[in-house]
Amino acid sequence: MAVKKTEDLSFEEALKRLEETVKALESGTVPLEESLKLFEEGVALVKLCNGKLDEAEQKVRILRKTEDGGIVEEDMD
Repeated sequence: MAVKKTEDLSFEEALKRLEETVKALESGTVPLEESLKLFEEGVALVKLCNGKLDEAEQKVRILRKTEDGGIVEEDMD
């Protein structure tokens, strides 16, 4: 199975990989060189997850009932 590039991961895949990265770093058993690589990957994963969350938030809209009984669609604040 081919390994996906960070930018090609779904939110869920990126979050799972980030959790694995954090566990590896917290274990204290990873050599320094590898720890630095994992840290850099973790930063990239956090940026990816934040970007995907921002995109999702922009898509979320609120339906609000008007005084006359109609419904209006608004951006979420």
